[in-house]
Amino acid sequence: MFLFISTGEVVFLLFAVLMLFGTDKLPEIARMAARTIKMVRNASNDLKDEISKAADTNPTIKEAKESVKEIKDSIDDTVGRLK
Repeated sequence: MFLFISTGEVVFLLFAVLMLFGTDKLPEIARMAARTIKMVRNASNDLKDEISKAADTNPTIKEAKESVKEIKDSIDDTVGRLK
């Protein structure tokens, strides 16, 4: 299942694209789709990196992360003793 699309639906979409554009345009369409997916993926990764950098430089977020880490370590120690 890809993006909530079943295999039958994917086959139908591929068949429809093949009928609309023909076999000679299919490689060009696939290249264009791959480039678009790559651009979107790169933009998404860049955005994640920027958000991560901004979060790391913000002192409030750093303090919150440290507090959460301390609480998590405390819980892990308690659970470890109970096992």
